[in-house]
Amino acid sequence: MKALNDAIRTFGRGTGQNVVKVDMFLNHRIDTGLLFAMGRELADHFEKQRPTLVLTVEASGIALAVAAAHALGDLPVVFAKKSAASNQSGDMATAPVHSFTHQQDVQIRVDRRYIPIGSRVLIIDDFLAEGSAVGGLTRIVESLGAKVCGVGIGIEKGFQSGGQKLRESGVDLMSLAVIRSIHDGVIELEDD
Repeated sequence: MKALNDAIRTFGRGTGQNVVKVDMFLNHRIDTGLLFAMGRELADHFEKQRPTLVLTVEASGIALAVAAAHALGDLPVVFAKKSAASNQSGDMATAPVHSFTHQQDVQIRVDRRYIPIGSRVLIIDDFLAEGSAVGGLTRIVESLGAKVCGVGIGIEKGFQSGGQKLRESGVDLMSLAVIRSIHDGVIELEDD
């Protein structure tokens, strides 16, 4: 997606060899025009899959999930929580995931009532690295008798294995931008 690639080139920064900072426009400060254009692009691709709800993981995937769900006709959005809380139901579907960003393992959880049996679930997230979050969300969806009908990603780190694993498994994956590499703080995109 050209507008996203342009934003990455203008505001994105690489740290080390594998950390991408896009907090100026995507996951701390949000460029709403770009966000809703990203949501529209994902909706255009996944509309044919007929999703009935959108699933993401807290927190930075929520904005993109809402934008895509709105563009798909105001579908409900469910987000997996990363920690237990006193106001959560005791009937949660859970899965372990490794957070690449935070370098820690967490147990994500979704109240079973929020993903009805037979739902067609579109997973949306801001980043895809090794695919741990998508894998955990997929396990939750399948454990609830629902089906993942696609995975939409804002930015894929193409130099990590998540995208390749999902494509090889037959998942309908759409990444709006793919980063080829990071060298000396410079982000190289697939379309370069």
